[in-house]
Amino acid sequence: MSSIRDALTEDMKAAMRAKETLRLSTIRMVRAEILNKDKEGGEETSQKDILKLLQSMIKKREEAAEQYAAADREDMARQERDEIRIIQGYLPAQMEDAEIESVAQAIIEETGASSMKDMGKVMGILTRELAGRATGARISQAVRKLLGT
Repeated sequence: MSSIRDALTEDMKAAMRAKETLRLSTIRMVRAEILNKDKEGGEETSQKDILKLLQSMIKKREEAAEQYAAADREDMARQERDEIRIIQGYLPAQMEDAEIESVAQAIIEETGASSMKDMGKVMGILTRELAGRATGARISQAVRKLLGT
């Protein structure tokens, strides 16, 4: 598996050649975020942390798109959604809800979790295990559903 960094570099070159301005600016923005994360930690950011960063960037853009749409700025909302699609291209395929619930059930049984009090313990393990393949909100929803019963 090639790294996300390598894919970003190759895609940036391709976007330059094809003169795809939105794709190019989005890729540059993602690369800048990764470089900032590298500098923060003093070392190269791991693939797992890059996945978390990408999910965070997507979440911020989703929130911004909602705010733009509410303010009747559909042009800006569309740009945010376009950026989301580009960033999502660097994430692994997202898991289905049933798959998330299945993994969550296994972790709940493994940890002996029985109530909402144990949610933090289960979430900690699941977010690490499913990094990049499911959002925190979807994981949380599955855990709540399973522990709430």
